[in-house]
Amino acid sequence: MKIKLFISLILLTHISIAQTDGWHLSTTKNTDYTGIVTANGRIGILPSSELFKTAQIILNNVYDKESPLGVSKILKGINFQDLQISIDGELLTDSTISNWNQTLNMKEASFTTRFTYKDKATISYTMYALRNVQYSGYLDISIEAHTDINIQATAGMNTPSEYHQPISTFRVLKDLETTMPILQTVARSRENKHLVAASGTFIWHDINSSRIHQRPELKHEIIDDYNHQLSFSKNIKKGTALAFAWSAAICTTQDFEDPQTESERFVIFNLLTPKEDLLNQHKKLWQDLWEGDIVIEGNLQDQLDVRLALYHLYAFSRGDSNLSIAPMGLSSQNYNGHIFWDTELWMFPPLLVLNQDIARSLVNYRSDRIQKAKQKAINFGYKGAMFPWESDDTGEEATPAWALTGTFEHHITADVAIAFWNYYRVTKNKKWLTERGYPMLKEVADYWVSRVTHNTDDTYSIKNVVGANEFAPNVTDNAFTNGAASTAINFAILASQELQRPFPKEWQEIASNIRILKFKDGTTKEHETYNGERIKQADVNLLTYPLNIINDPETVVKDLKYYEPKLAKEGPAMGKSIFAVIYARLGDSENAYRLYKESYAPNKRPPFGALAESATSNNPYFATGAGGMLQTVLFGFGGLKITELGIEQSNPILPKAWKSLRIKGIGIAKKEYSIEH
Repeated sequence: MKIKLFISLILLTHISIAQTDGWHLSTTKNTDYTGIVTANGRIGILPSSELFKTAQIILNNVYDKESPLGVSKILKGINFQDLQISIDGELLTDSTISNWNQTLNMKEASFTTRFTYKDKATISYTMYALRNVQYSGYLDISIEAHTDINIQATAGMNTPSEYHQPISTFRVLKDLETTMPILQTVARSRENKHLVAASGTFIWHDINSSRIHQRPELKHEIIDDYNHQLSFSKNIKKGTALAFAWSAAICTTQDFEDPQTESERFVIFNLLTPKEDLLNQHKKLWQDLWEGDIVIEGNLQDQLDVRLALYHLYAFSRGDSNLSIAPMGLSSQNYNGHIFWDTELWMFPPLLVLNQDIARSLVNYRSDRIQKAKQKAINFGYKGAMFPWESDDTGEEATPAWALTGTFEHHITADVAIAFWNYYRVTKNKKWLTERGYPMLKEVADYWVSRVTHNTDDTYSIKNVVGANEFAPNVTDNAFTNGAASTAINFAILASQELQRPFPKEWQEIASNIRILKFKDGTTKEHETYNGERIKQADVNLLTYPLNIINDPETVVKDLKYYEPKLAKEGPAMGKSIFAVIYARLGDSENAYRLYKESYAPNKRPPFGALAESATSNNPYFATGAGGMLQTVLFGFGGLKITELGIEQSNPILPKAWKSLRIKGIGIAKKEYSIEH
C-alpha cells in the first residue's frame, strides 16, 4: 500500500453533471418515496414526490411545547413553498405528465425535478435552501413550450393546523418606481411561544419583476384561515421558454424582534438580486464546504453513500450559528429536534477534521448554555456543570420525564468535555481555550469529582446511571460512563497545564482510579450486574475507540468478539461503525468493511438512500448514523487520529472494494491524505 501526503489549499473545481460522477443521485420512481432535504443549517426544506410540493419545513433551534403538559418540540414552519401549475387549463399532476425524474446535486445543494407534459412542454424546477440568505428558500422554474401554450402558476402558503391566529395578506410594497409584491402569513406557534412569519414572491428572470407594468397580473385568493395563494397567467410561444422563480423566507421571534418585517426584507433581497449572483453566492459557499471531502475510487456506490452522509452533516450545520445538530438534523421533528450525545460523539469528529468552523459552532452551542448546566448540577446535589441528556434552545433538560435517560444518562457531560478538548487539539486556538474551553472542562471535572463514590479499595464508582447501552438502566460502573468520565477529567488536567492553571490533586487520583470492570477471562464487563444480555449499541467497545483506554490487542479482540453478537437488530445505525473502526485499526479490512456496510446499508431508504435510524425503522434522515459511517472512513480506513499533536495518520488500510481513498481539506492546514492499494 502506498501512502501519500499532500498539502492542498486549492478550491474544488467544477465537475460536469453526470450521473456517474459521485455527486448526483437520481430517480425515476416516485413510489415508496423518501425525499432528501435541502437545508442550510438554519431551515430544512423537505421535497415531496408530488409535483411542485414541499412536504415540510423545519426551523433550527426554534421550539415550542409539544402540548400543554409536554416537553419542547422543534417547530415545523409555515409551508411557504406549495406550488401548482396548469397548462391550457389542465393541472399538472402525476397522472398528466411523463418522464418524471429527480436529481439531488450534492455539490451545489440543489434538488431538481424534470418532466414533460404531453407534446406541449418540458418543465423543470430546482429547489434551494439558500446558504447565503439563510432564512430563505428559492424554487427556480423553467417551462419550455413545444407549442403555443398558456400557463397558470399558483404559489400557496399553508399554515400547519397546530398554529393559531394566522393573518394572511397580500401587499405590494413600493419605493419610488420599485414595487415589491409580498404574499405573507403571520401566526402564533403551538403553545404561543413564538410569532412566526413567512413571506414570498414570484420573480421573473427575463423582465424587471419590480416594475408593475412589466410583470404579469397577480391574483390573491384566500382559501381558508390557514391557506392562501398568489397566481399569475402567461402565454408562452412555441420554441420559447418562461423562466421564473418563487422565493420565500421564514423568521420567528427566536431570532428576530420583528420577524414579520424581517421575512419581507429577505424576500425583497432575493427579488432584487440578479438570479445568477444570488445562486452563485450559494454555490460558492457550498464549494467552500466541499474543500473538506472524501473521494473513493473503485466503488461508485460507496462514494455516493459517503458524499450523501457528508452532504447532510454540512446541510444541517453552519459555522456562523453557534447551533448544534439534532439526530435527524433538519429533516424531521423526530426526537423533538433536541440535541443529544449524537452531536459530540458521532457527528462532531468528522466535522472537526473536515470543517473547524462548523465544529466551533457545535462546541460553542454547549458553552453558551453552561449556566443552565451548572444550575442542573446544583439542583441534583452535585458541583460543576451537568448537561441535559436532551437539550433545546434553553439548555435545560428537555427529555420527557418518563424517559429514564433524561434523569440518569450522565455520560453526556463527559462527551461534551471530550469534544471540547479535541477541538483544542485540532485548532490550537488558545483564545478559545481560555474563554470557553477551559471553563467548561474545569466545571465538568468538578462535576465528576462530586459524582463518584469512593470505595474501600481506593477505587471510585459511578452509581445509578444509564450508559450508552440504554437497555440497561440504573446500573453501577457502566463501562462507557466510567471511561468517559475518567477521560474528561484527564482532559481538564491537560487544559489546566496548557494554560498553566493549578488543578486539584484529586482530579488525577480519581481519573486514575475509576473502575473498569472485567469478567474472569479479561473481557471488559459492561456494568456491575451485566450477564451477557442484548445491547442496544456499542458501549464497552467505545473504551477502545474513541477513548483509547483499552488498547492492548488481546483485550480489544476479546471485547469485539464478545459484544458484536449481542448488538440488537433494532439498534441504531452507528453501533457497528465503532466495531468497523476498531477492526480497521487492527488491520482487518475484511471485518472492518463488513461492519461498515452493515452499519448503514440496511438503513437506506428508497429512492435516494436516505438513512433511517435502524434497519427496522423508517425515520430518515439519521445524521447520527452518517457521523458513524464517516468515522469509519476517516478514523478507520483513513488512519486518522486526534492526538495532542493535532491530526495524525497511522496505519491506514483500504477495503478490497476500493482502489484508493483521498481525504481532502483535513485540519487547519487543509492537508490531503491519499491511500492506494
